[in-house]
Amino acid sequence: MAIHAYDESYISGAQSILGHAVDFAVVSLGLDPDAFGKAFAVSDASKQFASGNPKYVAGMNGCDLARIVLAETHTPFTDTEDAMYLDKTPEFWAGWALAYYQWHSGRSFIDILSAVPFSEVIRMYPVYHEMDIRQFVDRMDVLMKDAYPTTRLKARRITCEMSQSELAADSGVALRQIQLFEQRQRDINNAAAITLLQLSKSLHCRMEDLLEY
Repeated sequence: MAIHAYDESYISGAQSILGHAVDFAVVSLGLDPDAFGKAFAVSDASKQFASGNPKYVAGMNGCDLARIVLAETHTPFTDTEDAMYLDKTPEFWAGWALAYYQWHSGRSFIDILSAVPFSEVIRMYPVYHEMDIRQFVDRMDVLMKDAYPTTRLKARRITCEMSQSELAADSGVALRQIQLFEQRQRDINNAAAITLLQLSKSLHCRMEDLLEY
């Protein structure tokens, strides 16, 4: 059950915009990639981009996106003319690939960049830039699971201060099934819709909030 962040028709443009934004911030403005990554992650612009707001994924160029991020987060920089080169840098590829991964996974940029900072994505360039993007996605999935070993179901249950037994009793979902979901021995993404509905009601969240990336 894959739920992408926004319509697929925007993804190519979104990749180009974020690629140019990272390239402009790091190469043209001389910012540290992780400093820009942190600014981007906490900015409102990243939330708008992640949700597929057309203004952000289609209605501006990458240089403008970078400037908006830096202005929103009060990050000092010395502006320069727009620069979007035909020869793509590792920095461009990092933004381009990360935009795809965010769209594919539906994760927030703050979750992604907290686990895998821009500098690490840039270091992946020699190995992954000529591969199919799905191989980059597979590698990111491994890194994200290493960074967030707890399932979303377990994290939500703990937040709600419920034991597995309490969740089972409240939701009507079998205790053993909950245990298997939390141990990743059963894929919650393949669970019946009624099971997800019962769990989400008990945990006061949306059904998709329990799905694994």
